[in-house]
Amino acid sequence: MNKQSFSIKNFLLFFIPSIIGIFLFMIPIPSKEGITIPIAVLSDLIQDLIGPAIPLIMVVIIVVAFLGTLLAKVAKPAFIKESPFFTTLFDIHPVWVVARFLAAVFAILVYFQIGPEAIWSENTGGTLLFDLLPTLFAVFLFAGLLLPLLLNFGLLELFGSLMTKFMRPIFKLPGRSSIDALASWLGDGTIGVLLTSKQYEEGHYTKREAAIIGTTFSVVSITFSIVVLKQVGLMDYFVPYYFSITLSGVIAAIILPRIWPLSKKPDTFVDGTANDAARELVPNGYTSLEYGLEQAQLQAQKSNSIKKFFMDGSKNILDMWIGVTPVVMSLGTLALIIAEYTPVFQWLGVPFIPLLELLGIPEAQAASQTLVVGFADMFLPSILAEGIESDMTRFIIASVSVTQLIYMSEVGGLLIGSKIPVGMKDLIIIFLLRTIITLPIITLIAHFIF
Repeated sequence: MNKQSFSIKNFLLFFIPSIIGIFLFMIPIPSKEGITIPIAVLSDLIQDLIGPAIPLIMVVIIVVAFLGTLLAKVAKPAFIKESPFFTTLFDIHPVWVVARFLAAVFAILVYFQIGPEAIWSENTGGTLLFDLLPTLFAVFLFAGLLLPLLLNFGLLELFGSLMTKFMRPIFKLPGRSSIDALASWLGDGTIGVLLTSKQYEEGHYTKREAAIIGTTFSVVSITFSIVVLKQVGLMDYFVPYYFSITLSGVIAAIILPRIWPLSKKPDTFVDGTANDAARELVPNGYTSLEYGLEQAQLQAQKSNSIKKFFMDGSKNILDMWIGVTPVVMSLGTLALIIAEYTPVFQWLGVPFIPLLELLGIPEAQAASQTLVVGFADMFLPSILAEGIESDMTRFIIASVSVTQLIYMSEVGGLLIGSKIPVGMKDLIIIFLLRTIITLPIITLIAHFIF
């Protein structure tokens, strides 16, 4: 294979947008609330500027999502039928039509506080519409608009070549997924899901790879981890706490791709073609760095249109606002209603009591319900932990609630609403597997500390 030569201009076309993307999505910076990333600072800024108006904007977006879907299903207008983008956005599976209908109903009831209080209370639909969705609105606005800096200018091609020898044997993933993993881990799980979904749709990941990344690396931000630790009153233990999360999270990321259900996901791309190991091979005569830089610059050459940059970014924003937020609103509200008004999660926690006792965790019965309630929302376990006296038990609950990763009020809802091929059954099983894998590791660390 003949090496191609490139000009300084081509290199800078790859280098400058990629460096800006790395800075915005991956470089931790100090803020008034602790450590965060620049994209989150921009998101906070827009929330500070128009915060009170965002819930109403979200109600409008969710209602428009449902009305657009109704239009696509019943009237089938030409502007939807003739646009692949609008067809994908509005002509959806009947299950998601129901989800969008419920989301529209819930959003209206919650905003105007009418109907059953179980739907609009501050612990159920109110949490979604007034706390979570404003954050998602702002994150999707900036992350969606600026995501092409990471996706379109060759950064993934470079890391795809450099990191495959590390990512493939350890995590069963291509090298380019290292960017997704870092963006999720250092930034926020929502950004990771958005990144992974776009990469899957564009044919860079197989179904199995997209499912592994979405359910394994979409970790909550460092900032939110601190909020959880504050809630349980253990801020003095931040270093061992984050060490526990990282170690158990990495071990779960090594194990889960090798067992069912992730191991049984089809290793085929979105268009049905099979995975080909040769796509990751570095051709003879190249080093990994040389080949990665060549592929990066070839990709950057395709992305030199400013109009295309903003068009791609705008499509990302609409895709997440219209495609994802209704699912988060409907499923998240239902999950929180079940957690708040029924004993279902307490019952589901009973089988964990013998395991907690075996691991020597104090107040095992009180801790058991916190293990399962995290499926509804990852902040609920730390709220329920308030009545637990043992520092060790509260430490374990705070750590496990972050490593469980699949919670329907955010990442779980995002995964279901995205194109990533995981269903509700997959998410329940992966949530339980993550709990079973990470709990003993975190407990072992806790026994050394307390």
